[in-house]
Amino acid sequence: MKRKPYFLVILVVTLLLSACGSSKKFVYLQNMEPGQGYPYDTKYEAVVHSNDRLDITVSSKSPELAIPFNANGGAFQVGSNGIVSESVTAKRGYRVDVEGNIDFPILGKLHVEGMKVSEVTGLIRNRIIEGKYIKDPLVSLEFLNFRYSVLGAVGNTGTFSVEGDRITLLEAIAKAGDIAQRGRVNCVRVIREEDGQRVMYTHDLRSKDLFRSPCYYLQQNDIVYVEPRYRKQDREDRSWKIITTILSFISATSSLIWILK
Repeated sequence: MKRKPYFLVILVVTLLLSACGSSKKFVYLQNMEPGQGYPYDTKYEAVVHSNDRLDITVSSKSPELAIPFNANGGAFQVGSNGIVSESVTAKRGYRVDVEGNIDFPILGKLHVEGMKVSEVTGLIRNRIIEGKYIKDPLVSLEFLNFRYSVLGAVGNTGTFSVEGDRITLLEAIAKAGDIAQRGRVNCVRVIREEDGQRVMYTHDLRSKDLFRSPCYYLQQNDIVYVEPRYRKQDREDRSWKIITTILSFISATSSLIWILK
């Protein structure tokens, strides 16, 4: 008779674990074939938008010539190869204003909104050469505030930062804690700003067509929204909560009776 409470407690704990844990009912990229190649945009580049903050560094074989073009940083260091680079602790970046311009040293106001990284660096490089300031300058660009947001049925919603400017849609969802049980894997939307308008793309993450999507790589300020299964799943969630509450009560009561005995 003394073993019954032990058995009851073990039974209740088992039921609680089975109630709380449930496997997902979807598989990512399920129509991919092993060994078959699926092309994607290997030459992807981020596009500059207003309110972006850009770290732009100009280098030269003659360090003293590059210094005036790096005035925004405020501190520089010269490498063993003679290349001037901006100090990491001094990076404040160039802010792209609402009109899509940046104020660049010596060159003045430059319109960079809507341009890719290579286009911006090419523009600055050509302006420096045309002005006969430096014969062969090296220009590099990095985003200092590359962000995106993930909302809807995921593990952790919020705004996330990226080191650099390259992250895929799948990586973004993984960083947000994966799609929740109640999420619709065939209805993952990306809301993006294009030409002054918000455009929405819908994806089915079960399909290999994701690799051909313009949103396979996210852009600055993209919003990822995983649509939940509303009515049916909400009823299921409420049912699980009720069952879990009842089982928890039974477990607590059984434990109390066992202790008293």
